[in-house]
Amino acid sequence: MRVKTASGVIRSNLIKFTETLLPLTLLLAILSVPASGQNLTDLARPVYVRWLFKTESVTNLTPAADNERAYMPLDNGSIVSVGLSDGGLVWRSDVGGALSASPAVDNRNVYVASESLPTPKSIYPQATGVLRALSRQSGLTSWMRTLPSPVRGIINLNTQNLFVTSSDGRLYVLKKETGEIKWIKYNSSPFTTLNLLDDETLYASDTYGDIISIEPESGRTLWRYRTRKALSAPVAVYGSMVYAGAADGFVYAIDRTNGRLRWRVRAGAAIQAVLAGERWVLATSLDNFVYCLSPQNGAKIWKRQLAGRVTAPPLVLKNQVLLAPLVGDECVVLNLADGKKVNSIYVGEDNNTEAAPLLSADALLLTTREGLMALTNNAQTSNPPQ
Repeated sequence: MRVKTASGVIRSNLIKFTETLLPLTLLLAILSVPASGQNLTDLARPVYVRWLFKTESVTNLTPAADNERAYMPLDNGSIVSVGLSDGGLVWRSDVGGALSASPAVDNRNVYVASESLPTPKSIYPQATGVLRALSRQSGLTSWMRTLPSPVRGIINLNTQNLFVTSSDGRLYVLKKETGEIKWIKYNSSPFTTLNLLDDETLYASDTYGDIISIEPESGRTLWRYRTRKALSAPVAVYGSMVYAGAADGFVYAIDRTNGRLRWRVRAGAAIQAVLAGERWVLATSLDNFVYCLSPQNGAKIWKRQLAGRVTAPPLVLKNQVLLAPLVGDECVVLNLADGKKVNSIYVGEDNNTEAAPLLSADALLLTTREGLMALTNNAQTSNPPQ
């Protein structure tokens, strides 16, 4: 593994703009000053670009972020650490193979999953998955664990453990400090999604359309609900309810305590993402619509057609929701109450990806086809570096 570090800020990949022509709804200004006081507080207000870290080999995997840096996976088997204050490269780690899951970060390490191709014509079974812990400060490997099949989806973590699923239908729980496997749960079909709620319950779904509630310490199944259609997005949990969307276009509301169906409503085509709050359940669909449903009975509150399919999970901040259609040149901000458009964020023609938008300590992070973009509500300019 090769690791490249940067003393100070490396600006070779940091693109500075002095003039940008944009729609009236958005004025973009590039910032090269520290991030202090530049919090993103309202998606309905004008949003300004602080920096753009430009790179090739952008993937659809969602980066990870902490209070200081973002960790961006690339499709050449590398992951880069980028400073949130100015978008400068901190380190680059070449782990080899291809990254197979979105990374995760804690106060010590960045956790990265990769896969390798088996040796042609080999008569022996070969392990193709690797899970690594990289030092958050340097990108050097802290530990490495080989797995029979590559990790897919999202790496989940709590204070002590990592929770991952692999393409061969296994759910692993590993110790964060050493990579030691605590337990493995086998499933009859490959898992498609996994998410951890408040360190109390794991929710997994598989290609058969089963939603499984799992006790994280032992791996014991608490309940299982069968939708009989594949689920491609993690479930959403709010209060006592679990909400899920399936490939047949239905949104399901399931009692979190016993796994019983409360309601089922058809929203559109295959559901790509589901989010939930006190007064709303959001579902994005392959029919190019976003639907807002009532949590009580699934009644349709509003729906809005977008320029194209939204495969990236939406981002909700206060009373607005940010969506990134794969067609067009902007991200769209809608009012949660009525679905009306309140803002747009220009990213460039067909520049959106399937990576989820992130809120860091004080900025919105968007993965575009050109690189990683950080945005805030504060307009501030400075002289470009010499």
